[in-house]
Amino acid sequence: MPIVVQKFGGTSVANAEKIKRAAQRAINAFKEGNQVVVVASARGKQTDELVADALELNSNPPKREMDMLLSTGEQQTVSLMAMALDSMGHKAISFTGTQIRMMTDGAHSKARIISIDADRIHEKLDSDHIVIVAGFQGMDDHDDITTLGRGGSDTSAVALAAALNAKVCEIYTDVDGIYTTDPRLYKKAAKMDQISYDEMLELASLGAGVMHSRAVEFGKKYEVNIHVRSSLTNDPGTLITEEVPKMEGILVSGATIQKELAKITLVSIDNTPGNAAKVFSHIAKAHVSVNDIIQVEINAEKANLSFTLAKSDLIDAKKAIEEIKEEVHCESVFVRDDIAEVSVVGVGMRSHCGVADTMFHALSEAKVNIDSITTSEIRISCIVDKDHGEKALIAVCDAFELDKPIDKRSN
Repeated sequence: MPIVVQKFGGTSVANAEKIKRAAQRAINAFKEGNQVVVVASARGKQTDELVADALELNSNPPKREMDMLLSTGEQQTVSLMAMALDSMGHKAISFTGTQIRMMTDGAHSKARIISIDADRIHEKLDSDHIVIVAGFQGMDDHDDITTLGRGGSDTSAVALAAALNAKVCEIYTDVDGIYTTDPRLYKKAAKMDQISYDEMLELASLGAGVMHSRAVEFGKKYEVNIHVRSSLTNDPGTLITEEVPKMEGILVSGATIQKELAKITLVSIDNTPGNAAKVFSHIAKAHVSVNDIIQVEINAEKANLSFTLAKSDLIDAKKAIEEIKEEVHCESVFVRDDIAEVSVVGVGMRSHCGVADTMFHALSEAKVNIDSITTSEIRISCIVDKDHGEKALIAVCDAFELDKPIDKRSN
């Protein structure tokens, strides 16, 4: 029998009524002839409440203990979901990440999945159970509970879909698909019927909140079809899938803004081979993820090295830089935490010119100054003042007609 993985986010299981609605979706998929695995997040704002409880006791709680605490939110949800399914006449069983041996590395609060033992899940599926798995969590080789970072239930779901060779991974949210940009900031945003893994990976890594970037990585690597859809309706959502030729005709598929960013600049380091490696090796040992990197040569002897990162990693990054700056002969360190990054993404950039011109002209017309620019094969990103971030996003969306469905645009 084909396997369907359904993931429900916190807002989709926030109360008893919504849990029953999610349970009914699982039953419907089962009645259609599928084996069904449900992945659930903590209910509503429960994770935020647990974080607040921790901070009342310790302003800098140990990450291992935070993982122990935060994993309880998903554990409650999956047991309640199993109870709901049982009351509706269907066999169901819940598992934590530990019980299915979702093995991760030991990076508490941001662990990465290494392997999943699917045997126990298959055993229950073959005996007609609907299996419910706690998202967001796993275990390391010391048998300690780990968590995958905020939004990690998406990653759990897609990784399970890959391990089970599922025909589709359905991500149920409080929105009805993936939009060209955040509709809360750009009211005219249009929903997309489908998007490529590469485009979605860029959008997710750049702050699009609908999907977790590591989930998309798993989807691309293992060719898992990911269907993002509303938990409130039966309407089709957005399919994240492999790239098809017609996608190349669109210059820009979507735009994003990241606000919770910081930028660190190492001013006037030695411009010698190996210095960048020393800096980022030290940053990696501090378990800090770096976004964009820019190195500018000042002269033959000196260069400035900048990188952006999440604000949540700023304390660890600053500490790491302080430890390495003398070794690379850094004259000073400049930190900005008042920035935003506005980006446009589209596989059409590979075969069309003029995207940068359109973007920079739009920002100029909106009187938004650009701090720095980074690019990839399918992305252009600009760092701007945080106060100008939303204005910049709207200007870019208008310039690329992101208020229109793909087949209605002139670009």
